[in-house]
Parts: sequence; C-alpha cells; structure tokens
Amino acid sequence: MNNFFDYLDINKEVLDGLRYYKPIVALKSTMFSYGMPYPENVETALSLEKVVRDNGAIPATMGIIEGRIKIGLTRKEMEILAKSKKIVKAGRSSLPYVVSMGLSAEPTGAVTMIFSQYAGIRVFATECIGGVYRNADKSFNISAELTELAITNVAVICSGSKAILDIGLTLERLETFGVPVIGYGTDDFPAFYTGSSGHKLSMRVDNPLDCAKLMKTKWDLKLDGGIVLANPISVKNKAQGDMTDKAADMSLIKDNALLAGQIAIEYSNLENEK
Repeated sequence: MNNFFDYLDINKEVLDGLRYYKPIVALKSTMFSYGMPYPENVETALSLEKVVRDNGAIPATMGIIEGRIKIGLTRKEMEILAKSKKIVKAGRSSLPYVVSMGLSAEPTGAVTMIFSQYAGIRVFATECIGGVYRNADKSFNISAELTELAITNVAVICSGSKAILDIGLTLERLETFGVPVIGYGTDDFPAFYTGSSGHKLSMRVDNPLDCAKLMKTKWDLKLDGGIVLANPISVKNKAQGDMTDKAADMSLIKDNALLAGQIAIEYSNLENEK
C-alpha cells in the first residue's frame, strides 16, 4: 500500500539530519518566481541556505520537480527550477494534480508547511504569512495558510503579514483556529516592512529557547496546529525605507532564516533531552 513517502525525495543532508535529530529549517522556493534572472535566483537561494548553515542548522528548501516532492533541493535541482519556463504554483487543492501529472512547481507557503510535516521538520522560515484580505466578506479571499496553520504542526517564523490584508480579521481567524501568534521581542504584530501594525499581541517571547519551549509544550499537550512567530523588521532593514524591491525582501527573509535556525537548534536540544 502506497503512502506519502512514495512521493518524496529527501536529500542526503536533510535525511541525515532527520535521522540524528539535528536542527532543520524549511524554506520555500519562492525566489524562482520573484522575477530574478538566472543565475541570480539560484545564488539568492544558496545564500539563504548559507545563513541557516552558518548558524548551525540544516536548510531544507522545498520544491516539486517532474511530480517528485523534493525535501531539500540540491543545487542541480535548483538549476532545473530556475531555468524552467513551465513552473506552476502548487497549493493544497492543486497538489495532487501537479504530482500526478508529473509537473514541476513551486509550493505555496501552505504546501511548504505540508511538506515540512511529511518530513518531520518543525521550523519554517518565510517572509510573511497570508491572511484575510480586505472586503473578504464579499470576495471570500482568505489565504489557505490560515487553514493550514490550524492543522499542521509547524512553527512559522515570519515578519507578520502584509499591510494590504485585514490584519485584525487575520488575527481573529488565527485565534479561532487555536493558532498561537507570538511576538518575538515585541508586543505588536508586525506588518512586513513595518515593525508594528497597531494590533497588540497577548503573547511574547524574547529568545529562541523560550520559543522552542512553547513549541514543545504545545505539541506535547497534543494541541495540533502551527505557531506563528512574528519577528519584526530589523532596524537595519527599516532604515532603508518603505522597501518593495526583491533585494530588500530577501534581506528580510534572511533575518527570519537566521532566527529560525536559532530556534531549530534550541528545539532540537529539547527533543534530544528525552
């Protein structure tokens, strides 16, 4: 009888990390659709992985190549995605089609969470989460990431959500789903390039160890679902102004990858104490 492992290819570095309970950080392959030319897109992806490795953790960039789910892209696989003109976006609803048809795809944030749970990776670094869009009462435009956070056991390290969303309703939906939204060193929920959205948070941690303890406690208590750790934009990035270019975006996600690596290490240490 087949199961999801039959659809996965886990690269050796990540597989060894899983076997020996080493810290691993999931990354999504969005840099291949950011509009960056080749080979800049590959170099950007590798530089993001370097941030994680230099911090003592293992990066696992996710992708789909010819219907195979890749947990940890090799450079050769990154080159394939970077050069391809036929990359599609894979969400939860389209994932069975993409895999069964043998397509190559970039997973959404929600699907990256799914892949992380398949592999047993607990920490995912990204730029921001999706949410409830303005006028969603008419458009019903709500990101699938919120639903995924309700059921998938992954901690998402991000810089909040984009200001174009209805942040108040986004936070309400996450609370309804039982998803803890934690401010990292802040009492305010950040809005991507803005350190504060004006929405207060009731939970805060100030170091990676406390975040790891919260993660372990939540899942030890059998409370399924994810955690959002909102890491506000750094002073360095904020000084660059209201950034919209891709380089600024990558600078921000590198900060989140750095923090994610630190949290993954602390979580791994706690798990290895068992």
